[in-house]
Amino acid sequence: MANVSGRPTRLTVCPSSGIFTDGGCSPNPGPGGWAVVVVQDNQVVDEWYGGDPTSTNNRMELTGLIQALEYCHNTKSNTLHTIYSDSHLCVQIYNNWIAQWAAQGWRRRTGPVENLDLVQQLYQLKQQCPHIQVSWIQAHGGMRWNEYADKLVAQGRLEAK
Repeated sequence: MANVSGRPTRLTVCPSSGIFTDGGCSPNPGPGGWAVVVVQDNQVVDEWYGGDPTSTNNRMELTGLIQALEYCHNTKSNTLHTIYSDSHLCVQIYNNWIAQWAAQGWRRRTGPVENLDLVQQLYQLKQQCPHIQVSWIQAHGGMRWNEYADKLVAQGRLEAK
């Protein structure tokens, strides 16, 4: 994990505090990266990223969200309660589906849960951090901290190759 210098200028209206996550692969599947940016009052408090030489977009998005929840769990003085993700899938898994899948023995109506190893980690962290909200933020729409996280994802992907 590493830091990247050169904070972006303000691009558009974006939450000024929160934890921003992102993940992706190029090509998909292929080398992937994920990132977490912790922001308080438009200042980066912490940032980290990583990658995997063989992954998928969904796995990298889930990994970024898991990393953010681990930060929330391990940082007892953390006053941030919202994680922002540009992945509709991750937001829906966390907010709408994960509890039902757990109750159904990790099965969906249409079959097994994909990326079950990561989804189960996510579920465990959600139980440990019930006060954390996960909200969707538009990708590639000029949202300052989402764009910053996207740059870190690209760095993680490069380093994973």
